[in-house]
Amino acid sequence: MLSIEKPKIASVLQRKNELGLSPEDYGGAPSTLCGGCGHDSVTAAIISACFELSIPPENVAKMSGIGCSSKTPAYFLRGAHAFNAVHGRMPSVTTGACAANRDMYYLAVSGDGDTASIGLGQFIHALRRRLNMLYLIENNGIYGLTKGQFSALADAGSRNKQGGMNPFTGIDPVRLAMTLGASFVARGFSGDKEQLIPLIKAGLLHKGFALIDVLSPCVSFNNHADSSRSYDYIRKHEREVNSQVSEDFVPSREEIFLLPEEQKKALRTACLHDGSSVRMRAYPESCYEPDDKQAAFRFLDDCQKEGSIPTGLIYKEAETEDFHDMCGTSQTALRDLPMDGLIPSPETLRHINQQFR
Repeated sequence: MLSIEKPKIASVLQRKNELGLSPEDYGGAPSTLCGGCGHDSVTAAIISACFELSIPPENVAKMSGIGCSSKTPAYFLRGAHAFNAVHGRMPSVTTGACAANRDMYYLAVSGDGDTASIGLGQFIHALRRRLNMLYLIENNGIYGLTKGQFSALADAGSRNKQGGMNPFTGIDPVRLAMTLGASFVARGFSGDKEQLIPLIKAGLLHKGFALIDVLSPCVSFNNHADSSRSYDYIRKHEREVNSQVSEDFVPSREEIFLLPEEQKKALRTACLHDGSSVRMRAYPESCYEPDDKQAAFRFLDDCQKEGSIPTGLIYKEAETEDFHDMCGTSQTALRDLPMDGLIPSPETLRHINQQFR
């Protein structure tokens, strides 16, 4: 698909943060995602969060793997460092970078396959090692780059665009993260930036592994054979010019947002393009203390029983230990250490060798 250049706004007309930077300074390349994709809303939320926190873009390391979601780091913080890893291997690269330089903000954007299929093993080890990073999952339950197959995050009983039903239990990254060591766990919705931006800001400032599972419905593949918005229906009624082109036709759709009246409710409903809906429950502050893990699990169980999806801050440890505390990494970035600080002395080497005898 062709990318669309976003109109530029003169910086003098934009507000500035403490660094004298405008929101435009936190932007990136034009998006090449499908028109109306919720991932672009997540990108906008990341830009707003980093701008409002006055984080220098060059102090951020954007980490990603493969997939629609992993393309999005190109669309924000053009001045940041970035590494696009092999499919599912982003956590290993982030582990090395984090160990070498604790002064960076590590912002990882991942998706269904990159996190819960080929990358599941890597994701689990990043959790238990408590890497000091913000890990964003752009969760749409399917594989968008390969035409919409069910992902490991898809709920049992959900249907694809052909009407086929997913028979398997979906992996819940929120429960998994809480079980294996994440000290900040939240869920957001791409259509609710009012809630998502504060979550991203809190995740960036958190010490330890911060996970935000962002529900971001796919505008191209969350339909089914009986829908008037399905590909089959559109192909049948469109005025075809070239049959080969029409076979890969992706309609541009309006981005999904919560209606203002829904944003004020505890139990909110978002209507998808196929006519179905997603019910989400905003985390009520008076429900339980977020540092009570067992209460958080009970809250998730209650939401599951009533058929709603909880959003907001689900769990946060009051006192936390991160990767640097556990491994005693260098306080100074390895790149800034003098040569004599990088080469162990004979006495140090003897001490190390003695520990293995």
